[in-house]
Amino acid sequence: MNVDSKLVRELAELLAESGLTEIEVEDGDQKIRVSRGGGVAAPAAPAMVAAPAPVAAAPAAAAPAPAASEAPADDHGDAMKSPMVGTCYLAPEPGADDFVKVGDSVKEGDTILIVEAMKVMNPITADKSGTIKAILVENAQPIEFDQPLVVIG
Repeated sequence: MNVDSKLVRELAELLAESGLTEIEVEDGDQKIRVSRGGGVAAPAAPAMVAAPAPVAAAPAAAAPAPAASEAPADDHGDAMKSPMVGTCYLAPEPGADDFVKVGDSVKEGDTILIVEAMKVMNPITADKSGTIKAILVENAQPIEFDQPLVVIG
């Protein structure tokens, strides 16, 4: 079987950038799975899928410590949530001041952070006007879809 090593490298880079632990692509009879934490990139035939090689369990992800949070940890039901998986950046570039900090007033549409996904910087804007009550993520932190990011009150 011929394995596209460039595709495997691209998938590995995507894992590193997105914070995912595993990705699998399928094209006809060929299936490629790439995983972090002891897994290997290899083509998987249907017979191999029935009896997968043991893979080390991914360590449980610890909840990220709220950065500069003033709100109670369980009071984030109204927090703005991430629209995508990626890496969160609180400033427009390294060394620059953060877009917002706790206590800042924002207007609907103001950029509050950036999520990098697949080498694209996506500005995340305030969904309403108000005051930043809590920032629930840290700079350069991998984030998941629908993860609470910021509380605006």
